[in-house]
Amino acid sequence: MLQLADMRLWSGRTDSEDGRAGERWHQRVTPLHIDSAPGIAILGFSSDEGVRRNKGRIGAAKGPRILRLAMANLPSTFDTPLYDAGNVRVEKEDLESAQSLLGARITELLEGGHFPLVLGGGHEIAFGSYQGIARWMRELHREETLGIINFDAHLDLRIPAPKGSSGTPFYQIAEQCEINGKPFNYLCVGAADNANTPALYNRADELGAKVIRDREITSWNLDRVREQIAGFIENVDFVYLTVCLDVFPASVMPAVSAPSGRGVPLELFEPLLDTVLDSGKVCLADMAEFNPYFDIEDHAARTAARIGFQIANGVASK
Repeated sequence: MLQLADMRLWSGRTDSEDGRAGERWHQRVTPLHIDSAPGIAILGFSSDEGVRRNKGRIGAAKGPRILRLAMANLPSTFDTPLYDAGNVRVEKEDLESAQSLLGARITELLEGGHFPLVLGGGHEIAFGSYQGIARWMRELHREETLGIINFDAHLDLRIPAPKGSSGTPFYQIAEQCEINGKPFNYLCVGAADNANTPALYNRADELGAKVIRDREITSWNLDRVREQIAGFIENVDFVYLTVCLDVFPASVMPAVSAPSGRGVPLELFEPLLDTVLDSGKVCLADMAEFNPYFDIEDHAARTAARIGFQIANGVASK
């Protein structure tokens, strides 16, 4: 089900004495219309179904609402138009229809020249996001290639048994790539050895996926990791960026289905994210797995909002 934007969520502090330089997102964001000029379009995916099927902690369906509240007071630091494109909501456990609807909505946004910033919801969001990008590329960029960069503690390459879940999206994408004769260019950054079975690593090898483990991401090895990411991006035309919030330490991000025992520190993640954004190739970004039921005084929501702020500014600068 497609829900219209609830603009009541966009409220917050107003510093009118500072003029435009004192504006915040809630003063800039407007509902998206069919004739809106190209801009950054925030779209929610209200889904718990994939997490439920994956036997995780449900609650992520409330994520888009809480993340909008957390983003409302972000400072306005770019001139690119900012829109709320509403929500796609899963109804009656019909995840597949919701993913298809999400994909259709994303295709519309991309064809309108917008940059979709999609807020989850479980990581089943990824299969819907991919469907939208793939359709857009078939229609307008048939000869170009797509790379997927997933910041995540999990590879999410499980085989659907029998249906897709929050743990299967990149396996499902690999299947679609094979059907359509497209390369499966997938890089998982931050994978945790204690969160992925040997079967999943073997599957990553079989599919030709690239993996950078969380233990490789240290201050003394950061330049090498950035080079690895840049090398991956160099070989594709577009990048789909997806951030599963469980890539961060549980102390920073407890509000997810499966908190990390180690995770990637935020101060190391941010320069890696800049490496991706600086390429100018990112066509869509989403954030997955935020579960407000397990947040502590909105700490995790503020961290997620900071990531959204970095993404929006990085895209606007390009």
